[in-house]
Parts: sequence; C-alpha cells; structure tokens
Amino acid sequence: MSDMITADLVDLDLAAETKEAAARSLAERMVTLGRVTDLDGFLADVAAREAQMPTGLDGGIGIPHCRSAHVSEPTLAFGRSARGIDFGAPDGPADLIFLIAAPAGADDAHLTILSALARRLMNEDFTTALRTATDATAAASLIRGEDAARAESDAQPKAEAEPAASAGPAGPADPEAPAAEPPAAEEPRTAPPAAEEPMKPADRVFRIVAVTSCPTGIAHTYMAAEALEQAGQQAAGVEVVVEPQGSAGFNRLDPAVIAAADAVIFAHDVPVREKERFAGKPTVDVGVKAGINRPAELIAEVRGKAERGEITGTASDHASPVDNAGEPGEGYGTKLRKWLMSGVSYMVPFVAAGGLLIALGFAIGGYTINKAPSVAEHFIWTDHTSWAALLFQIGGLAFSFLVPVLAGYIAYGMADRPGLVPGFVGGSIALTINAGFLGGLAAGLIAGGTVMAIQRLRVPAPLRGIMPVVVIPLISSAIVGFLMFLVVGKPIASLQKALTDWLSGLTGANAIILGVILGLMMCFDLGGPLNKVAYAFAVGGLANPNEGSLKVMAAVMAAGMVPPLAMALATTVRGRLFTRTERENGKAAWVLGASFITEGAIPFAAADPLRVIPSAMAGGAVTGGLSMLFECTLRAPHGGIFVIPLIGNPFLYLIAIAAGTAVSAGLVILLKGARKTGRPDQAAEAGSTGGAVTGDGGAGADAKIPVAV
Repeated sequence: MSDMITADLVDLDLAAETKEAAARSLAERMVTLGRVTDLDGFLADVAAREAQMPTGLDGGIGIPHCRSAHVSEPTLAFGRSARGIDFGAPDGPADLIFLIAAPAGADDAHLTILSALARRLMNEDFTTALRTATDATAAASLIRGEDAARAESDAQPKAEAEPAASAGPAGPADPEAPAAEPPAAEEPRTAPPAAEEPMKPADRVFRIVAVTSCPTGIAHTYMAAEALEQAGQQAAGVEVVVEPQGSAGFNRLDPAVIAAADAVIFAHDVPVREKERFAGKPTVDVGVKAGINRPAELIAEVRGKAERGEITGTASDHASPVDNAGEPGEGYGTKLRKWLMSGVSYMVPFVAAGGLLIALGFAIGGYTINKAPSVAEHFIWTDHTSWAALLFQIGGLAFSFLVPVLAGYIAYGMADRPGLVPGFVGGSIALTINAGFLGGLAAGLIAGGTVMAIQRLRVPAPLRGIMPVVVIPLISSAIVGFLMFLVVGKPIASLQKALTDWLSGLTGANAIILGVILGLMMCFDLGGPLNKVAYAFAVGGLANPNEGSLKVMAAVMAAGMVPPLAMALATTVRGRLFTRTERENGKAAWVLGASFITEGAIPFAAADPLRVIPSAMAGGAVTGGLSMLFECTLRAPHGGIFVIPLIGNPFLYLIAIAAGTAVSAGLVILLKGARKTGRPDQAAEAGSTGGAVTGDGGAGADAKIPVAV
C-alpha cells in the first residue's frame, strides 16, 4: 500500500460526529492530493455504497468504500475518532475509520486494498498499534506494513510483512489479495502447517478445508478466512486451508487437498460455488460472521462430527444458502421471505432490460408495434418501424424469462444449484398453462422443497457423485412437472385469471384503495422486501397486459418515485433542517426519483427513520390513489419520467406524483421543524444526526432498511 496512503491521508484526531462528515473530512484530504477530482460526486458514490449495506465491522472499525469515476488512483485514508462514529456495526460505534477510494472499473485494485486490509484488521496487535499511534507518519507506516513489528506479534511478521511490501503498484502479486491473484494467497496459508507436519505423525494431523463468502465478497469474506486460519494455527494437530470466494473470483482448492481433508467448514452468507466438491465429509455450515467471531468453536464442532462419523443426513449438511444467511432461530416465515426475494432479485434485471426495450419499441413504433411480423422474416434497414419491432421483440423475449427465472431462483435460494433445473422447468410450465406470476411462485417453492427432500435421503457412496447432475434434476423435474401440470397448476391458473379479470374490472373506490395500498408498500422499506413484493405484483401483470394491470404498473412506479423526490424538495425548501451532506444527497435525489430509484431516499431514512418513512408512506399513498383515480396506465416496468410518452393520461400522472411529493416533503419539514430547540442551525444538526444518538436511527435504522439487489 506504499503508494495508496501517506501521512497526509491520516487524521488521528478526526472530529466528525457522523459517518457522512467523516467521509467528507477524509475525502477532502484526497482532493488536496489530487486523487479525487470531484468531492461532491465522490461522496455521492460513497453514500450510495453505504446505502447498500452498512460498512461497520465488529471491533470498532468502519470501512466506507466505493468505486468512483471521480477517483484518479487507488487511495486509502485513515481517521481515528475519540468519540466513535456509527457505521452500523452491531457492537457499536467505530473509532478506526478507513476510507477506500478506487477508480471506476478498477475492480482488482479496489478488492486488493479491501481484502488485504480486512485480513490485517483481524490482528489485534495491528489495531492496538493504530489506536496508540502518536503521529500520522507512524500510523501510515503501520498501515503500509513497513513497521510490522509494532502491529503484529512475534509469530506474525513473516506472514504479513512480505504481503504488505508488495501491496503497491504490483498489487496483483500481493499475497494478501487472494481475489486479485489467488494462487499467491494460498502459499502463505499452507506453509506453516507444512513446516510443522514433520514434527507430528501424519495420522494425528486433522485436516480441514473451509470456504468463506459474504454478500459483497470483500471484507467479511477475508476476515473469516483469516480468523479460521489463525484458529487452525493455534489448535494442536489441526491444519486449515481456506478458499475465500470473493467478488473478483476465487482460487479453487486443489482437488487433492479436498480429498485429503477430514472435514469441511462453510462460513458463508451467499451460495458456496461448486459446493458438490466437498460432498461426503463431516460439515459445519454457518454464516460468515460465525467464522469471524468463533472460529475455534467451529473447528472443535467439526472435529466432533468427524469423531462421531456424522457425514450425511444432518440438516446442516443440506441447509441452503438462504437458511444460513439469517440469525439463529429464524422462523420459516422469515426464510420464506428470503426465498421469494432471491427469485425477485434475479428477475429484476430481466424486467429492466426487457421492459425498457419494449418501452422503446412502443415509443419509436407506436402502440401497434406489437402486431409487427417477426424481424427474422421481415426487416427493412431504412425503416424505423422495423427497428422498433426489433427492440420490441427482443424485449418480449427477455420478458418471457420472467416467470421461469423467478421460479428457478426461488428454488436456488432454497436448495442451491440443484434447484435450478426443476425451478426453471416448473416456471416454464406455469407459463404454458397460463398460471402466470402466481404459478411461478408456486413452482419455485415446490421445486426447492422437492430438492431439499431428496437431499436429505441417505444414498450409497457410489451414487453421491452423480446426485447433483443426474439423479436430483431427473427426479425433481419429474415431480415438479407432474404437480404443476396435473395437481396445482390448473387451480393456480384459474386464480390468476380471476385476479386478472378483477384488475381489469377495477373502477372507482376499489381501484383507489388498491392504489393506496400499493403506494404504502412501495414507500415502507424503500427498495426492501415489501417494496419488491408490490413491484413484482405489478410487473407480473405486464406478462399478459390489460387495462387493470397497466393501471397497477402506473400506480406502483409513481409511488416509488415519491420518496427521493420528496427528500430533494424538502432539502431545497428548508435546507436548514438538514445537514450539509443531506442537502448534497438531496441534489442527487432529484435525478434518482425522476428515474424511479426509490433507494435515493435511504440516506435520509437511515438518519431519521421515524420522521422520513411515515412521511414517505403518506405521499406514496396519495400518489398511488390519485394515479388509480385518474386511470393512468403504463406499459413499461421502469424508466420514471423518461417513459412519459408511454403513460396513459400523462399530465394527470405528473399531477399525482407532484401531489404525493408535496405531501411527503411537507410532512418531513413539519416533523423535523417541530424538533427545533434554540437556533435553527443547531436544530438542523440535531434533527439530522439525532437518530444516531437517541436511538431512532444509526445502526438499527441502517440495518433494518433492506436494499434492492
């Protein structure tokens, strides 16, 4: 990291009280050195990344980071806070803050910095040295690894000093960066056990292979890997080799190493890739944080399983990635929501691509473009109608994957990769029998449940190798096909038809009530599960559009635009009620809201959820109800104001959005203004930052507001 951090990028007396202020203070140092070209643009990118998932880590550490077009070269800045700053970590505020900036598209550099830093932060001596550093030069030297003796125990310098020395321009060769150059990362992890092995009888060495992964594939992935490796080195007669499956890919463990292993540990919050490689061994399957917080317990647990001969047939051996992503004791209702969200999250890109292509086709060729002949048989290069038909037909094909993808990835969330085949088959059958969106939901759940049941069966050892690729797909597809064609498919198709007819016949008060409910759902969690349920309901109706389903789509998109637009308006009208960072976020929220990106309101809701979320819901309900009242329709599933030409009654549609925006903005201003005590500026700061202090914001709010995938 020699060229990534210098003494000028270190602040040992960081005075900021919020994570936004901390990011700005550290980013200003980057601007001074010419490494960030646009401060506000860069901070907007940092805020967008922070909105996706909190960057606070256990142990008093915050790692805000992003890739940005406003960064000229990979840079790391460090700040130390005496009071602590809330970055959403479960164990409280962070006093060690690392701001990591990487140029747009520089994935390897970005991940190299993060993975190397995450590993080093697992060393208590390193963090202690940073907390006691007396000057910026010494702190920068510690972070670069040039003063490893101060940051690590006597047993660590050889393992850490060499990687740190190569973390500069030769980043891909950095042994601490397995995501950028995994082969180099394996050598230091396996060298210590190899050196000790001659001193122990071979039959006394208990060999463990482990896989770690997290949703972002960066910090927690490598912290869990480091924790497991350290615990293995400290345990007598244990050898641990870890395969971190990070965002930039992973280096597969040697098949010989897996074959020689006595047991397996999975510490993951996302599916383990190529999981079948580890079949037939005692397994402990937990979330990634368990790998960080209690690695020694996991090693002891898997050794106990091996001693008892527990190889197959246990629930943990066959638990899905979604099962292991939650907290202990999570109920099936929570798991069901996660399974459904798994399918919806994979479906959304098909919705965006296909829906916008369809919208462009309508915009260029008019509403009769859906009757155009196939472009494979009739295409005139100089005719704009042919180009419109091309866009429309490509979008239509992308849209035809919605239900199969939904079903396939619901099953994937339940049963991992073996669930894909029966899930896709069941989703295709749902389309064939006109069971639609509801049929896709049922097919995904049936497929996932069928595969999970088959996985729990005890099978002879010779058959285990062909189970994932032959036996499970064959049997599960046959069962799902039978159930969808002959048992549950037809009733669901009838229900789908009844729902479609009901939507088509909605008029007057009933339609307005539906619009209000959809508006409330869209604005409750700002891109989270409830938002996605309403959105998926609307998109499902576009597969077989009619007047009712087009009204639903219009109401959903209009309501989803309200929260960011309202926050943008509120920061413009009464800027003194908001911090400077929030006012800057408000400028970006104009564009985000106009583009139907509801997540643009998350930074405001995270800081003050008890005022922002109810206000947003009120405005969304008004807009949804008015959209239905005005009988507005929409053929595109996305696009915001940029698809206005495709909206029925566009002028009234804009009035509905404006009314909801005004209601939400007015309520936010009223609720925040009611908190004023003393001077307006003081009240503004209190209203914006008080959530983190009084308990109505901060980590809890940040963690509870789910984000779109």
